[in-house]
Amino acid sequence: MKNRFNYFKVAPNALEKVMGLERYVRKAVIDKKFAELIKLRVSQINGCSYCINMHTKGAKKLKVTNDQLVQLKNWNASDIYSPKEKVALHLAENMTLISEKGVSDELYDQVREHYDEKEYVDLVMIINQINMWNRLSISMGNQASE
Repeated sequence: MKNRFNYFKVAPNALEKVMGLERYVRKAVIDKKFAELIKLRVSQINGCSYCINMHTKGAKKLKVTNDQLVQLKNWNASDIYSPKEKVALHLAENMTLISEKGVSDELYDQVREHYDEKEYVDLVMIINQINMWNRLSISMGNQASE
């Protein structure tokens, strides 16, 4: 599959709104390395090769360890991630698969044990933004480049 067309050019007003949220997410209070891991994990779930490639490179640039990258798919069985990181990854997976898993009060309470209101909002925005990028990239035919 090849890129279908330049959607930034075709719908600049829509993409400006997407980029507005992207600017917000880039300034989120969540640790940048960990935000990159969240984006990578969501992209793995969604099967977005373009975003997997981008966020793997981004994580390496931020000095995320190879162990963290390798163990990301099985984060819940790994001892490399802290309880705080695990609960955020749990939220990311549940939000990405929201029709199947939802976000229960129990999960919300677990997240809030580690994250304040602002951090919770920022997590939700990071997760939503990468899900939006995944869906745009997949539907528009974006492919990973070397």
